[in-house]
Amino acid sequence: MNISNQRRISAQLLKVGIHRVWFDNNRLEEIKEAITKADIQALISQLAIQKRPFKGTSRVRARKRAMQRRKGRQQGDGHRKGKATARLSRKAKWMIMVRNQRKFIKELKGKQLIEVSIYRNLYQKVKGGYFRSKRHIKLYLTEQKLFKQK
Repeated sequence: MNISNQRRISAQLLKVGIHRVWFDNNRLEEIKEAITKADIQALISQLAIQKRPFKGTSRVRARKRAMQRRKGRQQGDGHRKGKATARLSRKAKWMIMVRNQRKFIKELKGKQLIEVSIYRNLYQKVKGGYFRSKRHIKLYLTEQKLFKQK
């Protein structure tokens, strides 16, 4: 029983692809007899021919992954594409580092652990990229004996 023409016409009338056309198995003989668009349209109105619901892609897994990413998971080496500078630019990294170091030396000055002249010297060194980290500043101050004596 070849009903490919009926399927094609039905798809055209229902405005869907041929794979989304559904025929009622009990009325296949009737559908086979229908050869005009009007015949097919009558069968559609009698619900002998229907369109199947659209089958989309489930977003459940995608939502779960997004939730994990919001928590900071799934960010390891295996998930990264591109260089480190593509994820955080050199300038942004520099700004973060310099701001942290400036805040640190400001705190030291505020607590009066260093003198203003030493603070100015440290500020210039921070600007010049002399220090790698806050720890490096502490190390420098202890080695040079620049902390104020109580």
